Amino acid sequence: MAQPRQEAQRKSKAGESGAAKQKQLESFSQGPENLLTTNQGLVVPDNHNSLKAGVRGPTLLEDFILREKITHFDHERIPERVVHARGAGAHGYFELTRSLVEYTRADFLQEAGSRTPVFVRFSTVAGSRGSADTVRDVRGFAVKFYTREGNYDLVGNNIPVFFIQDAMKFPDLVHALKPEPHHDMPQAASAHDTFWDFISLMPETTHMAMWIMSDRTIPRSYRMMEGFGVHTFRFINAKGVAHFVKFHWKPRLGKHALVWDEAQKLAGKDPDFHRRDLWESIAQGNFPEWELGVQLVEESKAQSLGFDLLDPTKLIPEEMVPVLTVGKLVLNRNPDNFFAETEQVAFHPGHVVPGIDFSNDPLLQGRLFSYTDTQLSRLGGPNFHELPINRGVCPFHNFQRDGMHRMLVNKGQAAYEPNSLGNGSEFRVDGGQQGFQSFAEAVEPPKVRRRSPSFDDHFSQATLFWNSQSPAEKDHIVAAFQFELSKVEVPAVRQRVVDNLAHVDPKLARKVAEPLGIGAPDAKAAAGRSGFRDVRVKLPLEASAALSMEGNGASIATRKVAVLVAGGVEVGALRVIQQALQDAGASSRVVAAHLGSVATSSGQQLAVDHTFGNMPSVMFDAVLVPGGSGSAQTLAGNGDAVHFVLEAYKHCKTICVIGEGVQLLRTLGIAGGEGAPATPGVVLGSNDPPLRAQLAQEFIAAIARHRHWVRANLEAVPA
Repeated sequence: MAQPRQEAQRKSKAGESGAAKQKQLESFSQGPENLLTTNQGLVVPDNHNSLKAGVRGPTLLEDFILREKITHFDHERIPERVVHARGAGAHGYFELTRSLVEYTRADFLQEAGSRTPVFVRFSTVAGSRGSADTVRDVRGFAVKFYTREGNYDLVGNNIPVFFIQDAMKFPDLVHALKPEPHHDMPQAASAHDTFWDFISLMPETTHMAMWIMSDRTIPRSYRMMEGFGVHTFRFINAKGVAHFVKFHWKPRLGKHALVWDEAQKLAGKDPDFHRRDLWESIAQGNFPEWELGVQLVEESKAQSLGFDLLDPTKLIPEEMVPVLTVGKLVLNRNPDNFFAETEQVAFHPGHVVPGIDFSNDPLLQGRLFSYTDTQLSRLGGPNFHELPINRGVCPFHNFQRDGMHRMLVNKGQAAYEPNSLGNGSEFRVDGGQQGFQSFAEAVEPPKVRRRSPSFDDHFSQATLFWNSQSPAEKDHIVAAFQFELSKVEVPAVRQRVVDNLAHVDPKLARKVAEPLGIGAPDAKAAAGRSGFRDVRVKLPLEASAALSMEGNGASIATRKVAVLVAGGVEVGALRVIQQALQDAGASSRVVAAHLGSVATSSGQQLAVDHTFGNMPSVMFDAVLVPGGSGSAQTLAGNGDAVHFVLEAYKHCKTICVIGEGVQLLRTLGIAGGEGAPATPGVVLGSNDPPLRAQLAQEFIAAIARHRHWVRANLEAVPA
C-alpha cells in the first residue's frame, strides 16, 4: 500500500494533469495561420494549381504537395459505428453532491463538491451518420469521466431496458433492425418486416417494444431526455462490501417529447434538429444539466425483488427502490472539432475504476468483448486510447508497445516485466491491494448454454409500463404500433406481434389490430413458439409514476416562442410578454412573410428574425399572435401563416392570441366567440395595459405544460 503522503502527492499530480488536459490538447502546433504548409511544415506556394508540364500540359507525378493533399483526402473517413453512428457530443463536468464512500471506493465518488471533467455523446442507434435526428429510435447516452484513477465510461441509453437478454442475440437484433440487406432500406426506421419479424418471434423483446413505441423515442431534445446505465453494475466499498447499482440521469428541464407528425416533418425540414439544439444551447450559455441518481440494492436482498436484476429487459420500479440523487452533470463547452472529438471518442463499458464492477448480466458480459473489438476496427489499431479525446488525465505505465498510430515515445531498453534493466519496481505476482479489485464472487458449476428460469417473465413489466402511461401516452403507443405494423408487408408478422401484445394488455392488442387487416389477437397463439414462457411475476404495484412523461417540470427555460406578425402589428402587449418570456428563460423570435422589418401600428419598424418558410412551426414550442387589425387580416389571408398556426394547434402546442389576432383563430375554426368553451392551451387576451402582465403569466404557465392533448377534432385539422 502507498503511504498517505505518497498517495496525496499522486492525487495532487493527477489533479494538476486534469486541469492541464485542455492545454495538453491545444499544444499540438498548427503552424502559422497565415501560411499553408504540408504536413511536414513546408510552405505551400500555390494551393490552387498543381505542377504541370506547361500551362496546358499533364500533371507531373513529382508534385508531392498535390499527392499529399489528395492522399490525405482519400483516407479522411473511418468506418462509422455499426450502431450509434449518428451522434452529437459536448464537454462538461460532473459534480458530486453526496458522498458515496459508504458504497464505493471510486475516487471521484468520495468527496461531495468534487468535480470530474467529462465528455458526453448522444446518438441514435439504427441510422447511419447521414440519417436524421428525429427518427423514432433509442438514443444513446454515453458519459466518459476523466477521473484521477483512469477513465470511467458509463455507456447507456435513454431507455432503462433492452431488447434482448443475452449478447448472443445482439448481432441478430441489429441485423433485423438495420436496413434490409437486399435493397438497404429503410434507413433509420424500424417500420419494416425484418425488425418486426424478429420482435414477434422473441417474446423477451416485448417490454422494450412498448418503450420504443412510446414518446421516449422521439425526445424534444437531448437536454430533455433521461439516461440510464441499462445494466446492473456493482459498487464495492473499501471493506469489499458490494451493492448492486442502477444508474439514472434525470434532466433538469424535465422529460419532454415531440409528436410523431412533428418528428417526421423535422426529419425533412431540419435533420440536424437535436444536434443543433444542443450546440446552440451551450453556445448561448444555457448549459444542459442532469442529476445523477442511483438505485442501490444489497446483494442479499436482490432475490426479494421478484425479478432478476441480471436480466437487462427488466427495470427496478422507483417505488420499490427510490433513486438516490448523488450529483449533477453539466455540459458547458462544445467540441472544437467534430471528427477529432465526437467521432473519434471511444466508449467502452469495460472502462471502469476501482470501486465499480460488473454484474453477471449476460448482455453486459458480451458487450465487454464487443466494444474493444469495434474500436480496433474503427480507429485503426490498439492505440485508440492515445487519441486526445480518449486520453486519461492520470499517469499510466505498462509495457504495451508499438502498433498502428502509436503516439507515445517510450524510452529505455526494457519492454517486458519482470526486468532488471529498467527500474524493476513493477514486479508483482500476488495481486496486491492497490488498483482494481474484481469482486470475489462464487461461481457455480456446471458450464451450460441455458438461461436462468428467473429470466422467463417477459410481460409483467411491459404491463406495468402500459398501466403507467397517461391516456394520451397510451393513444400514442397504439398509433405508433399501428403505423409501424402497417408498413409490414407480411400479415403473419403483424398477427404474431398483436398476439404477443395480448399478453401485455388485451385492450391494447385489440386497438392495435383494428386497422391492420388481420385476425383478432390470440394470446394462446404464442404458447407454442420457441422461447415463449407464459410466466408472470406479481409486482407489488400496478403502475409507476416515473414511467410516464406527463406532468414533469414546470420550467420554460430555453423554450422557443414564435411571434407571428405582419404590417400594422400592435406591440404594446407584445413587448410585455417578450420581456416576461425572457425573464422566465425562454426566447422569442419574430416570424413574418419576409425578412427585414414590418411597420407597427404606431409607425415604428419591428425587426423580423425568420420567415414562415425557413422556420416552420415545428421549430418552436409555442406561438404568439399579437394584436393589430391590419396584421390580423394579413395573417388570416396568408396560407403559410394559416398553416403555421394550424400545425402548432394540431401538435397540441400553446398558442397565445392578443386582441384582434383572435380573428385568425376564428377564421381557422379554433376559437369561438363570446361564451364559447375555452380551448386547452389557447390563451386569449386583450391589449389593455392593466391586463398584459396577467396575460404573460397565463401564457408562461400554459407553455410549462408542454402539450395540451385534450383538443377537439384534431384529426380534422388540415396541417
